[in-house]
Amino acid sequence: MAETQSDYDLVVVGSGAAGLAAAVTAAYHGLQVAVVEKADVLGGATAWSGGWMWAPLNPLARAAGIVEDAETVRTYLRAELGERYDAAKIDAFLDAAPRMVAFFHEKTALRFADGNAIADIHGDTPGAGTGGRSVIAAPFDGRELSRETLAKLRTTMPETAFLGMPIQAGPDLAAFLTATRSLKSFVHVARRLGRHVLDLARYRRAMQLVNGVALTGRLAKSADDLGVETWVCSSAKRLIKEGERVTGVVVETRHGEVTLNAQRGVVLATGGFPWDVERRRELFPRTPTGEEHWPLPPPSASGDGLRLGEAAGGVVDTGLYSPVAWAPVSLVPWGDGRVGHFPHIIDRAKPGVIGVLRNGRRFVNEAGGYFDYVDAMVKAVPEGEEVCSWLVCSHRFLRRYGLGIARPAPVPFRHWVRKGYLKHGGTLAELAQACGIDPQGLAATVAEYNRHAARGEDPEHGRGSTPYNRKNGDPAHAPNPCVAPLDQGPFYAVKVHPGCFGTFAGLATNEHAQALGGDGTPIPGLYAAGSDMASIMGGHYPAGGINLGPAMTFGHIAGLHAAGRRRHDDANSGADTAHA
Repeated sequence: MAETQSDYDLVVVGSGAAGLAAAVTAAYHGLQVAVVEKADVLGGATAWSGGWMWAPLNPLARAAGIVEDAETVRTYLRAELGERYDAAKIDAFLDAAPRMVAFFHEKTALRFADGNAIADIHGDTPGAGTGGRSVIAAPFDGRELSRETLAKLRTTMPETAFLGMPIQAGPDLAAFLTATRSLKSFVHVARRLGRHVLDLARYRRAMQLVNGVALTGRLAKSADDLGVETWVCSSAKRLIKEGERVTGVVVETRHGEVTLNAQRGVVLATGGFPWDVERRRELFPRTPTGEEHWPLPPPSASGDGLRLGEAAGGVVDTGLYSPVAWAPVSLVPWGDGRVGHFPHIIDRAKPGVIGVLRNGRRFVNEAGGYFDYVDAMVKAVPEGEEVCSWLVCSHRFLRRYGLGIARPAPVPFRHWVRKGYLKHGGTLAELAQACGIDPQGLAATVAEYNRHAARGEDPEHGRGSTPYNRKNGDPAHAPNPCVAPLDQGPFYAVKVHPGCFGTFAGLATNEHAQALGGDGTPIPGLYAAGSDMASIMGGHYPAGGINLGPAMTFGHIAGLHAAGRRRHDDANSGADTAHA
């Protein structure tokens, strides 16, 4: 690249959902936009996510007859967030989220599928939704992308793919879990695998895109259609300021430093700091060196946006319930020496598995939210002990549902036993010895659990007591889709560690996604969205998709504000005053 300076209206740092949403929105409204990404692929943590977005009051729900009042959602969030409920940002989110969905669904290559059967996590909280508050990107054929963009698109997280092919939660995953017990499921899986083999031969990657990679693929297609430039291997080094206003960014590329001038400003959307060991050490509980954590986002999410924002006068809001969006993970020993991180999202809710600590005792409703599982684990493990737990199941459970990276029948699993990922014992005592669990404690726990599980009950922790629990269980198992005894060996276990989907602590912003200085006033020309923006949920996790839903929404808000609009359907007026 010979030139050392380029001019744009808006520069976006980071290419996940928040960054691409801001870029596409701004470009649609006439701005010249560049997206810079330090990794060699686009998509960030979004491409490795499940892709679900919490977007209450969305038009797909209304079209299906699910109509609710915004005050019902506010009631839920007030109860969930407590003193960390920020009315201005929650109101901005609830107003903009349905408009965001409508804009992308109608005006871009992003199409949504509804999540009308997905309930909020805490069904006993007033105002909790039983469906209609979630959306996901519709499956996407990667062949619709240009060769150049396809080559830049991040592939699915290896631990959650099957032979490199992403599988979507819902009917797609259900088909894979029941392929040996249902002709319809078998046909579905056979078709998916047959197409996947052809795609691997021709494109050397999966092309039936679902989940987060479908979202980033559709956003990348939208960006291409609108002339957005996307740069990879381009790391933002410092922001440029003229007086108090951010007017550009200096980027390190393969060909040296380039100054990108940005008349309307810069959006920081680099994915938070899950891989910033030093900031983890400062903020994460039970993480004394910063190394006691296993994040799910890619290593490129290492806190660049927060450091850039702080250098420009921004402040990181650390006054949240939790600085981290916890997720339970197990460590996967791949054959090439890499250690992968598997997220235990759905397997914990299936009937016939329990989670125990080193003392052999249960500590949480395993079928509850992933954040709740780790939050409880961090609090339950005594100080001085390693923060971990074990998911314990029978052979029958393992072959029916799988456990972590060990897939259900007919996929072989014994190599995971040989690698030490799965611990094995013919009896509970043998399993306890293999794991380092107290054998008397485990035996007593399983005996007590089984006594009630035979009737589909769990009086100790209430598995299966909420719609969210039951949705992730096995609908074919009665009377409780989340409860079955562990009454016949051999037994297996996998060790679970604290990991995360991302971080909650981020730059303080206002309802327009403008970064705020130490005095609480906006820094002109500087926006933050996604995990670079402090979570509007105050460090709580009330529903699945509360990372991506606000990320897309406030990315959209940032793009609109940079373009001088409050809403997509506003007249394009007041652009000069909007950026003062």
